[in-house]
Amino acid sequence: MSINSLIFRNLKKNLRNYYLYVFALIFSSGLYFAFVTLQYDKSMDPVEGSVKGGAGIATASVLLVFIVAIFLLYANTIFIKQRSKEIGLFQLIGMTKNKIFTILSAENAILYFGSLVFGIILGFIGSKLLIMVMFKATGVEGIASLSFSTTAFLQTLIVFICIYALIALMNLFFIKRQTILSLFHVKSKTELTARKLSVFQIIIGICGIALIAVGYVVSGKLFDGDFTSMKELFGVMFFILFSVILGTYLFYKGSVAFLVSLVRKQKGGYLNIKQVLSLSSIMFRMKSNATLLTIITTVSALAIGLLSLSYITFYSAEKMAYNYTGGADFSLLTEKDAEAFRQAMDDNDIAYTEDKAEVYTVQLNFEKILQTELELNFNASMMDTAVISEKAAGLDVAPDELKLTGYNELLQRFMSLKDKGDVVIHGKEKETALHYTGMEDEYPISNYYTMGGLPTMIVDDALFQELKQDINPDLNQGYHWYFGYTIEDDDQLTKANAIFNDLDFEAKDNSESRIDAAKEQKSTMGLALFIVGFLGLTFLITSGCILYFKQMDEAESEKPNYTILRKLGFTTADLRRGIQRKQLFNFGIPLVLGLMHSYFAVQSGWFLFGSVMMTPMIIVMIIYTILYSIFGILSVVHYNKVIKQSLS
Repeated sequence: MSINSLIFRNLKKNLRNYYLYVFALIFSSGLYFAFVTLQYDKSMDPVEGSVKGGAGIATASVLLVFIVAIFLLYANTIFIKQRSKEIGLFQLIGMTKNKIFTILSAENAILYFGSLVFGIILGFIGSKLLIMVMFKATGVEGIASLSFSTTAFLQTLIVFICIYALIALMNLFFIKRQTILSLFHVKSKTELTARKLSVFQIIIGICGIALIAVGYVVSGKLFDGDFTSMKELFGVMFFILFSVILGTYLFYKGSVAFLVSLVRKQKGGYLNIKQVLSLSSIMFRMKSNATLLTIITTVSALAIGLLSLSYITFYSAEKMAYNYTGGADFSLLTEKDAEAFRQAMDDNDIAYTEDKAEVYTVQLNFEKILQTELELNFNASMMDTAVISEKAAGLDVAPDELKLTGYNELLQRFMSLKDKGDVVIHGKEKETALHYTGMEDEYPISNYYTMGGLPTMIVDDALFQELKQDINPDLNQGYHWYFGYTIEDDDQLTKANAIFNDLDFEAKDNSESRIDAAKEQKSTMGLALFIVGFLGLTFLITSGCILYFKQMDEAESEKPNYTILRKLGFTTADLRRGIQRKQLFNFGIPLVLGLMHSYFAVQSGWFLFGSVMMTPMIIVMIIYTILYSIFGILSVVHYNKVIKQSLS
């Protein structure tokens, strides 16, 4: 057999066994080329002008290269170990190490660069689709064109040639370092052998679970007022990160084996075939793969968390836009602007409802109702606060009482208030003591008066007139009216928004449109969601492939076990059911742990990004779980093939 025939024969075999590796390489190279094409494409000009899309995509491209490089290098270590006996046989028949390296390099080059070319072609075709998805996510109006970028092609080629050079260098070191005898024992050394669980491992197992639990508990208290300085907050954040990551490593190193040993002990050591194939296997293999599984779990949690936070912001855009405009479709600040808008609506037969409030700014002393003592640069005895009358708010407030409304969720975490207490309003000449009776949810006036989320005071009508006569001119040099307009027919909202934007308002810079505010929010976070989404998808595919390759390796090494179990009387159906449970553990444990990490991370600080947590986070988790499960199903299919081969 000639060398060329040997290369193409091995290539055909590898392509059949490692089709998922080829798919991941095609996907990664295609996505990278598409990202770089977007970076240099003229169609991106509208995005760059609005949300700096070029810089974001350039950063994503670098991260993408890092993810792909780690995946390809790790996958290569698995493949070269699986072919160790083949390399040893080549040496036994007289081939030199340089010749063997040449054969392997030729095989890898054909497989690698063939996948790369195919990936670039798909990336070129898919780049237009990516532009369309980005325009949709960011709300940018533009025409997606399909143009080949020579710069993007050369950049992609250089990057993946460098990665291939690292792979070739790794293979060369492996071949040069190994002796013929060691090559026949490489695979047998890759996993730890089963040993009795030691006291030290039990301690490690308990510590792993405890560290994760402590990290979760502390994350829930991060913004509850227990930590009052920024130095303490950053210190606690580092502690949570350290505790959860170390706990995850110890969980795989000892906790899994400890929990499984408890199950075995409870059953008196008598396990059925499904338990033998699942529990006994993961008890020791997870321990030997603790570092890899910790990285996969941590980065999975990071990907899910970032996707959830991005989608929370994107999902909350509409609600936050309503808060900016005081719960109306449009907000204006002067009678002249309001009259112009009303006239324009009437001329175009657009029905609307009007909300109107006179607004002034006073200083509020709320030290006695401040619950959180976070060290921030503000004076709780003299906080500038907007005040409106009970009539404008549509509420009933007693003369000696005060209500607050429209307090931003983020500010509530940093400056939480008691349910009731005594406060003092400072006017220009006199002070008014009132009893605070609670917080309402509504935002009755626009963002101009609330300065980004501070609460609005609601007082009795008579008291409001008194405060109006005693206002401090230094605090009230701007506007004093809020006009909110809600369009009754949603079908006319777009037309009304166009008219709103065409009118030359006196206070145009501070007049708000809910549609425009939501669009701006989605435009800003749409690009982040787009980039994080595709980076998360890339990591999902690469990490899923790594776990799949590990299962392929384990399946080959366990072939003799299936033959023995069959001779002992167990049926093929018994073996397959055991394998299904094993894969449920192998893929399920990292997934569940990653989901838990991301949940506690998101719930500790979601309010920094939006106003709704559960719905967007659950959507992200469900999609991630479905895609991740595909690799578990593929591994079960491969195991079934191995079982069939071992019994034939």
